[in-house]
Amino acid sequence: MHQKPESRCSGILLHITSLPSKFGVGDFGPSAFEFVNLLKQAGQTLWQILPINPPSFGNSPYSCTSAFAISPLFASPELMLRDGLLEDCDLAAAPEFSPNRIHYPSALDFKVKLLSKSYDRFKESIDKNEFEKFCLDNSYWLEDFSLFSALKNDFEERSWSEWSEEIKKRSPDAIEKYSGTLRETLEKEKYFQFVLFRQWRELQEYCRSEGIRIFGDVALYVNHDSADVWAHPELFKLDQELNPVVVAGVPPDYFSETGQRWGNPVFNWDFLRENDFAWWVERMRHNLDLFDLVRIDHFRGFLAAWEIPVEEPTAINGQWQESPGVEFFSGLLNKLKSIAVVAEDLGVITQDVRDAMAQFGFPGMKILLFAFDGDISQNPYAPENHVKNCVLYTGTHDCNTVRGWFEEELNDESKSALENTLGKKVCANTVAQEMVVLAMRSIADTVILPVQDVLGLGSESRMNCPGVAENNWEWRLLPGQWSAGVTARLADATKTYGRD
Repeated sequence: MHQKPESRCSGILLHITSLPSKFGVGDFGPSAFEFVNLLKQAGQTLWQILPINPPSFGNSPYSCTSAFAISPLFASPELMLRDGLLEDCDLAAAPEFSPNRIHYPSALDFKVKLLSKSYDRFKESIDKNEFEKFCLDNSYWLEDFSLFSALKNDFEERSWSEWSEEIKKRSPDAIEKYSGTLRETLEKEKYFQFVLFRQWRELQEYCRSEGIRIFGDVALYVNHDSADVWAHPELFKLDQELNPVVVAGVPPDYFSETGQRWGNPVFNWDFLRENDFAWWVERMRHNLDLFDLVRIDHFRGFLAAWEIPVEEPTAINGQWQESPGVEFFSGLLNKLKSIAVVAEDLGVITQDVRDAMAQFGFPGMKILLFAFDGDISQNPYAPENHVKNCVLYTGTHDCNTVRGWFEEELNDESKSALENTLGKKVCANTVAQEMVVLAMRSIADTVILPVQDVLGLGSESRMNCPGVAENNWEWRLLPGQWSAGVTARLADATKTYGRD
């Protein structure tokens, strides 16, 4: 029923933005293909990335203006040049970008300028069959997204809830009027997506030809200021003015005494159910077409959602509302035959969530950084408590690196537990490599290693620090930082522990 990875395999977690590139941010160009070659040489079969949708604020890939579109950040100037969509002089005009950190506004600005230049060339071309087929195949989301983007531009980037009443509420006359007056911008937005999807497909095909499966990521919730909520307000719990009545989050727990108030609108599952979950079916079909395996962030939200009244400043006064996730996935299986899903099941997980994961065979996640706290015999992340059907990580994009954790977060008691498990003393220089080996030895079928841990990097290379607003998602791999020695060491561990 559920299409599982081959037994015993491993891969690397590296978001595409973190790849080396001369143009300020990693993209679908040459360094992505070079990274696939490195993965293959190191015996890896999975490449895990974060969501590739257009980020809306704070640069977070989990905070997007569309659940379907691809961010223009990922457009490769080199591939556009190769395809005759740009000229050498267009790339020569690139500003000086830092190789270490991403400055999102300038990187995005440059990519959009290049895409716009390539659109001007594309308009002159005769053969638009491939473009027209793309628009037709993706019309479910592309029409709304392109109009949304054109309107955002027209209304000076204001949230759609601040647009004029007629278009905010999508009166048919207003849709027709704006589709006419903004027709050129609309076509350009469709063209941007055409280029991005074409480049992605080429990378996807290359991964398949080299035996590398792409492990994608789907955020459960979408932003209020997104094409999805504007186009389908009935799918969410909104008031007459289309503002959220309740917002998403999680209740107070071990990590936060006031819980987390994320602020996303919450799904109106009653309406979704009446319509056979059509939007969610399209979303899952779309993602399972883009990726070989999909991680669903905050999977428990499919069983119950923590709904916080919109006027509440914290998550304390929310309440659980059941969600029909089992019904949805059962129906999805009838439509798609197999769903290669990994459930993000970190934090406090109730029995109904475990039952649903067992029913559909969805593996959960285990994190080695959490393995050395409290009573080890009862700790689900401790190596002796691992299960086969899970995806084991040293850490995730939200955690410190192993080295950073060892240097800054590990207390004496947990350090003793770590050294007992490893059967040896460790220091900052050796701990990441020891944790990589510990992960590889596990009975877990699948192991994913953040590239920072493979390279033994410290907390300066951390991807995201939840609850901290600045300097997230900016880390980049430097050219040549992944050496031949790293490849050999990883290939050796992969072979030794039967993951090749």
